[in-house]
Amino acid sequence: MAFLRSVGIRRADPFIQQAVRGLAAEGIEAGLFHTSGSAGDEDFPGYRQRLERGVTPREMADAVAAWGANAAVSISLPCENALRDAAAKAFLEAAGIPTIMTPLAATMLLVDKWETKQLCERAGLEVPAGFRADSDLLAGRGLPVPGYRDALRVQAERIGYPLMSKPVWDSTSMGIRTLHSAADLDAYLAPPPQVSAVVEQVVEGDLCSVDIVGRPGTYRVLPLCWTGRAGAEPVFTFADLRWCGPRPEADAAFAEVARTLVGLCGDLGVCGSVNVDMVYSGGRFVILEVNPRIGGATTLSCAASGTNTFASLARMARGLPLTGGMVPRVGWAIEFLAPERIAPAVVAELRQRVEVVTAHELVIDGASHGDIVVITVAEGEEGRVVKTLTELHEATGFPAAEVMGKISSLLAP
Repeated sequence: MAFLRSVGIRRADPFIQQAVRGLAAEGIEAGLFHTSGSAGDEDFPGYRQRLERGVTPREMADAVAAWGANAAVSISLPCENALRDAAAKAFLEAAGIPTIMTPLAATMLLVDKWETKQLCERAGLEVPAGFRADSDLLAGRGLPVPGYRDALRVQAERIGYPLMSKPVWDSTSMGIRTLHSAADLDAYLAPPPQVSAVVEQVVEGDLCSVDIVGRPGTYRVLPLCWTGRAGAEPVFTFADLRWCGPRPEADAAFAEVARTLVGLCGDLGVCGSVNVDMVYSGGRFVILEVNPRIGGATTLSCAASGTNTFASLARMARGLPLTGGMVPRVGWAIEFLAPERIAPAVVAELRQRVEVVTAHELVIDGASHGDIVVITVAEGEEGRVVKTLTELHEATGFPAAEVMGKISSLLAP
C-alpha cells in the first residue's frame, strides 16, 4: 500500500508508524512516496522513495505503479499537493490501483476558496460575507471592465471594514492581508494584486477545526480542535496553544453543523479526509475553509479520540468497513510549540511526568520553528498534570512561562 506525502512525515508521528506496523502485522507492505523531508526507519518503517518536489501527477502515479502497489492513500498537505494527488488518483485508478483521495472535480472546487464559500452557503452553512477580486480583470488582462474596481469598492462598503484578503489558491494562512479602510483596499487593488483573492468580512472568535474521514454513506467526524483566536491580523498557525477537550456549549452547537458538513461531503463524493477550518463566535460556527486533505491538527484529534486517521484511511484502501458518526473524546490533547529545540534530557523528564504523544522538530518549507509537543491528559487528572508541569518549568524553564500559563488556565481555571 502506497502513502503519498508532500511534507515531512514526522508531523504524522506516532500515528503513521502505528498504522504501518499494523499493516505489516497483516502481511501488507507499506511504501512512502514523499516530496519533502527525509525519512528513516523510525519515521516510516517500510519502503521509502523520495521524489522531486515538482513531480507531476503522472510521474507520481508511475512511481507508485512501478513499485507494485495494490492500493494508495493520499496524506499530503497543503491543498496544492492534495490537488496533485487527486490528479494522480485518476492515473492510478486507470491502472487498476484504487486510491483513497477525493475525486479531482470535487478537489478542484475545495482548493478554490471562492468555490468553497459558494458550496457552503448553498448547503446552509454560515460563511463570512465576501467577494472575489479577480487579478486578471484588475490587471486589464483579457476583457476590459472599466467599472470593476468601483464594483469591488461598493461591495466592500456594503460589508464594512475591516476586511481580510486571502489568495483563492493558497492555504496554511499564507498571503493573508488585512484591509482596515477604503484607503487600504485602494492600495491593495492599485498595483494590482498578482493573484485572485477572496476578500471577506473579519469574524472574531475562537479558531477551530474538525477532520471528517470516510466515503459517501459513511463518515467519521472527529472531535473539534481549538487552534487559537481569529481576528483582523493573521497569526502563525502554531503560535497559540492548540487543544482538544471538553467544551460542552460549543460541542452541542456543533452537532447540527457536523450533520450539514457530512451531507456536503457526501454530495461532493469526498473519499478520504477533509479538514474544516471555522470560527466559533457568539454561539455559532462560521466556515472559513473546507480543505480536501488531512489537517494540521490531525495528530490532536487522533490523540484526543483514541483513534488513528491513517489506519482508517488504510482500512478504506483495503475495502474494509469504517464506522461512521461522531467520534467521542477519551480525554484532553494539548499541542504547543517550543521556539527553541528542547534538550533530550528535558524531553525524557517530560515523558516521565505526563503522557507524551509526540515531541519533534517542526520544519516548514525547510525552516525550523523549534519543537512541537503533544501531550494527553485524562479527565480528572488536570490538576495533577498542571502541578507536575509547573514543577518541571521551575526546574528547567520548560514549558515556557507563557505556555505554562495557558495550560494552567485551560486545565485548572
